Amino acid sequence: MAVDGSVLRVAVAQPGDGSSSLRDSARRHAGLIRRAGADLIVFPELSLTGYHLDARDVAVDATELAVIADACHDSGCTALVGAPISENGLRHIAFLRIDSTTTSVVYRKCFPGADERPHFAAGPGPCAITVQGWSIGLGICRDTGVAAHVADTAALDIDLYACGVVHHRWELNEQRRRAARIAEVCRSPVAMASAAGRTGGGYDLPAAHSAIVSPAGEIAADAGTAVEAVVVRDLHAAPGI
Repeated sequence: MAVDGSVLRVAVAQPGDGSSSLRDSARRHAGLIRRAGADLIVFPELSLTGYHLDARDVAVDATELAVIADACHDSGCTALVGAPISENGLRHIAFLRIDSTTTSVVYRKCFPGADERPHFAAGPGPCAITVQGWSIGLGICRDTGVAAHVADTAALDIDLYACGVVHHRWELNEQRRRAARIAEVCRSPVAMASAAGRTGGGYDLPAAHSAIVSPAGEIAADAGTAVEAVVVRDLHAAPGI
């Protein structure tokens, strides 16, 4: 758990469709990291490739990711980036953790949707990572709507729930409802990064509105609908946002 009074500067970003090339997508991520000046920045589901279920998997040692690591090094930031990965013969929708020294897979989506299951396996279960002494629970899209998964993540005694999602614009109310419910169950802020701009899978008008939500379920920061938007909020370990 975070030390009372400690502050974590958190950002949520919506970089747009990553389908042009991994190199260009990584550069866009790096630019948002530098703009944010945050301790932690969260990106949407499959942010590096866009929501293209047949996209080429991203290796943790891909040279294209170096520009993100450089941005993290220069700004003292840890980034949670969405990517498809392969491990032990299985593919996963994952969060990569990128900081100044390492790139690693830290989370694999536990509840792939019906369209995703032919392409991706389910991850092993809830987990939390530590960033500057803060315990951060993780989720990707459909995970955020599975009550048992949220409860099991809350049981890890987290200080913040961070998630990346892709929703249709008409699902915005549900996206916000989930964020508020997670805040209530976890008794923590929620950083929810949501895709903006046309992406794959029929998401021609994604929900966007990446947000940071207080433990009381109130929206503390909202990125709106613009592609390349990023919002930042200082989170306090006590008494809250």
